[in-house]
Amino acid sequence: MTLPLPRPVLDANASAGALGNLPEWDLRDLYPAPDAAEFAQDMAWLKAACTDFAANYEGKLAGLDADGLLACVEAYEKIDITAGRLMSYAGLRYYQNTMDSERAKFMADAQDKVTDYTTSLVFFSLEFNRLEDAHLDRLLAESAGLARYKPVFDRMRAMRPHQLSDELERFLHDESVVGAAAWNRLFDETMAGLTFTLEGEEMALEQVLNLLTDPDRARRETAARALAEMFGKNIKLFARIHNTLAKEKEIHDRWRKMPTPQYGRHLANHVEPEVVEALRNAVVAAYPKLSHRYYRLKAKWLGLDKLQVWDRNAPLPTETPKLVGWDEAKDTVLSAYGAFAPQMATIAEPFFTKGWIDAGVKPGKAPGAFAHPTVTTVHPYVMLNYLGKPRDVMTLAHELGHGVHQVLAAGQGELLSSTPLTLAETASVFGEMLTFRKLLDAAKTPAEKKTLLAGKVEDMINTVVRQIAFYDFECKLHDARRQGELTPDDINALWMSVQAQSLGDAFEFMDGYETFWSYIPHFVHSPFYVYAYAFGDGLVNALYAVYAEGTPGFQEKYFEMLSAGGSKHHKELLAPFGLDASDPSFWDKGLSMIAGFIDELEAMED
Repeated sequence: MTLPLPRPVLDANASAGALGNLPEWDLRDLYPAPDAAEFAQDMAWLKAACTDFAANYEGKLAGLDADGLLACVEAYEKIDITAGRLMSYAGLRYYQNTMDSERAKFMADAQDKVTDYTTSLVFFSLEFNRLEDAHLDRLLAESAGLARYKPVFDRMRAMRPHQLSDELERFLHDESVVGAAAWNRLFDETMAGLTFTLEGEEMALEQVLNLLTDPDRARRETAARALAEMFGKNIKLFARIHNTLAKEKEIHDRWRKMPTPQYGRHLANHVEPEVVEALRNAVVAAYPKLSHRYYRLKAKWLGLDKLQVWDRNAPLPTETPKLVGWDEAKDTVLSAYGAFAPQMATIAEPFFTKGWIDAGVKPGKAPGAFAHPTVTTVHPYVMLNYLGKPRDVMTLAHELGHGVHQVLAAGQGELLSSTPLTLAETASVFGEMLTFRKLLDAAKTPAEKKTLLAGKVEDMINTVVRQIAFYDFECKLHDARRQGELTPDDINALWMSVQAQSLGDAFEFMDGYETFWSYIPHFVHSPFYVYAYAFGDGLVNALYAVYAEGTPGFQEKYFEMLSAGGSKHHKELLAPFGLDASDPSFWDKGLSMIAGFIDELEAMED
């Protein structure tokens, strides 16, 4: 069980007291305490259950009838729930304070035990994939209960050409705790431990990143240069982490006969490589009419010949600084959700009232934001670093969208609830769009509308253009690593090649910006994850256009899509809306919405 990636948040600093009463997680729905008897009992049950599962089923799958195979799958699912519950609790406690050595040890010890116990389950997918197609088809035809798991089986069997021997798969499973997982932890703890002194105040990384949206240009520059200096001091370590992880991935891919470094991610996402390639190509082709055009406008608004990197997320000169208290943020998002469908607000409400959100910025807390589904027998938890800017409200809308999706998908059960990354961002981005449209409709002046439109365009550029540039950087990084060790300068050069291409001629790049690849957690935790953001944004733009046209029954179809979880392919999920992500022109529809917002902003200049 892995924790989700924090979603970067860039907002200005604020006093927690001015924001109201910021909620904290109540993790007792998972376990009462780290030393609770329930945690120890579940860990002991997991050990015994894994041993029993192997004793009952290893070497015997081919001889099971339909009812026997269904019982096997259900036993596996029960184990998955308990392991997920244990690791969710340990991981969420750790993310609350990554600098607390007790929490770090508790999580590491739990991970070691869960990995050790579940090694005996490795045979399951390998042996299952050796079942003859005709035999499995016959069993599925005999049992509706078993047939319900077919999407899970299809994803497992997609790995058939790439699985190794049973012995090697067990070795890789055991070795994972000192492989990628260990390097991930080193990266997380290094990032959480970075401290900056700006204007006499000691700050963590999140707070310095937040200063990049400060109205004062001098403060933004100070923050950017402080980041560059700190990243530069640690660049050898970050290069070592990336070199090691990329090499490990290359070794695994070579043994598994993966045709490209990206291929494993596409398999996991249940998406065809050509669909991702069509998305990538459509976005890159649109750079001139999106990011290049918008940033030239922004330079004009700021009265600058060239933008510096610290101007990218700067507020507009006409923007009135606004601090949004927690209660106002809550009401804004819930009312936007409720206007779309009362059911959506009803599902979101417990996040605020039952301790399912951890909102405040605290020492040692992981940066960014995420929604973690935990397990289907409990409920999701949302993490924010809420600092009161309007973009923080959009982040709340985004993560609550994930939470609503996870609650609805839980009805599918543990194995079928998890949505592939390509569709995992659908509800979150749709929730943002609902909230944005509510705010835009309520705008009282042209200046207020301009500020909202510009903010939305910047968010969409960050979600689409920036993430595809990240994807291209990763592609270049992994391709280059196959040729040999990469120096920090090598990696810096790859970073700058995609930044210049994606941001356009409105920018100059300060010395030191070439190291900014080093703080992006996605490159470390989940290679090639980032295109899911662009996929989700493009998909939601097309989906929202269908909603805006007044399509009958849209809300019902939308909830059916979210409730499906991972039980259907993206083609099946989008068909009721008349959409098809495999059509190359599909992506142009979503990009046209961003271009249309920029058209509106340009028209305001006349």
